Amino acid sequence: MGNKSIRKVVALALAATTTIISTTTLTVQAVQRNSVAHPRTPYRLAFYNRHRYSYRVASALHFAHSKLHDVLLLTPFKDHSQEDEKLYQQVLKSYKKPPRIEPTMELYAPYSARATWRLFRTIDSIHLLHEMTEDVMSDEDIPWNEKGKTLKQAYELYRKKYQDIAFSPAPLDVTMRRAGVMMKPYFTLTRNYYPKNNNFFYAAHWWHPAVYESMMIGGNDKEQDMMIQKMEERFKNQVIPNPPMRMILSREGSPRYSRLSPETANVFDNLHMLHGITYDIFAYEGWTIKQKRAELYRVLKALSYQPGDEKLVRKFTTPKPNFNPLVYDDWARSSDGAMTRMMMEMMQEMMPMMHGNMQGDMNSEMSSPMHGNMHQKMMAQLKKKLTPGIQEGEIPGSWMDAMKVLMPNMKMSPSAMQPGKINPMMVKMMLKGWQEKYGNLPDIEPISMEQEPSAKDILSGGV
Repeated sequence: MGNKSIRKVVALALAATTTIISTTTLTVQAVQRNSVAHPRTPYRLAFYNRHRYSYRVASALHFAHSKLHDVLLLTPFKDHSQEDEKLYQQVLKSYKKPPRIEPTMELYAPYSARATWRLFRTIDSIHLLHEMTEDVMSDEDIPWNEKGKTLKQAYELYRKKYQDIAFSPAPLDVTMRRAGVMMKPYFTLTRNYYPKNNNFFYAAHWWHPAVYESMMIGGNDKEQDMMIQKMEERFKNQVIPNPPMRMILSREGSPRYSRLSPETANVFDNLHMLHGITYDIFAYEGWTIKQKRAELYRVLKALSYQPGDEKLVRKFTTPKPNFNPLVYDDWARSSDGAMTRMMMEMMQEMMPMMHGNMQGDMNSEMSSPMHGNMHQKMMAQLKKKLTPGIQEGEIPGSWMDAMKVLMPNMKMSPSAMQPGKINPMMVKMMLKGWQEKYGNLPDIEPISMEQEPSAKDILSGGV
């Protein structure tokens, strides 16, 4: 066939396609798939060039985060045990031989990318912020006393460039209450039924703060390289085999960095919590893909920047201000910590409204001396649900399933249980609870960067 004939066939095919599209009612609205790109900053690729192995570890961690999305959406929940094991083996293999470059979420979860593109663009943009801040801390050409200013510039660049999806710089205590996911039918499914991968992510959320804190302790000189190297050894030999039983927040695992750049530290916590919420939503089989997208986008909005959030940036405390990432002890491994405390507080704040929604015999029980006993049962069961895996005496299913067993006459707002909806009064009660507990908390002090630190004591085995 000659070139002229080929061109004629192609032209006819294009004309036919155009006709079909123009005469067909499209049921799916296209989403603008703007991608995320690294800006041309002076410190670009500093982390990659200086800490190449750690850069590749991050790539492996993000492979794991990405792949689970499609696993949860495309496999039956009844197969959770075998799917959890299957993916976990892939994750370990990726960690042992990590990718050479940072993957986007879409690369390993193409189905989820098509279903929830805004989610992946949000995640990729914050992963970019991770890279930028790691670059700033790695770049020896940025004087130690200029790190804070440069980190703030990186944050502002992220916030303005991705203002339609930028996450909140407010502490997770606030944004988690806005999200209101504890009363949804999916809450805790992943941590309870996909514990191997869930716990690997808890290890990853130990690693991210540990990177920043190792740099904060090491300073700009060779001690930074030594701290990062020893931290990676600790991660490989202790954290991966025996991961934390909770999500470590920045204020816990990188207290110095959190005081230096609270905006980015809080954004990272909000992202890490988003991972867990998303997995729970995707694991839940009671909703269609469209309904899951509606719920997920509601959560994204709750975790995103809202006017006034900048006033809350430093409303947190550091439980271990001199935390040493080279010491992996019982405190770091425990299920007790800021994340668990936050969830337990939120449950306490919601209880009065839940009691008001009781009817029949349960209502009289709640007003009786047995009320205290029921409250204790509720909190004990919640603690089990917040612990990865299935604990002895734990009620099967999600946290909502457990509440229905404990309080069969509990009546929740029908609209609040729908995907994409929430009970505004419940959220208001939780935010009021946070305000009463922490509203008057003094802003945590910025950390002094005038003198570059020495890591000699820590590197020699001191604390």
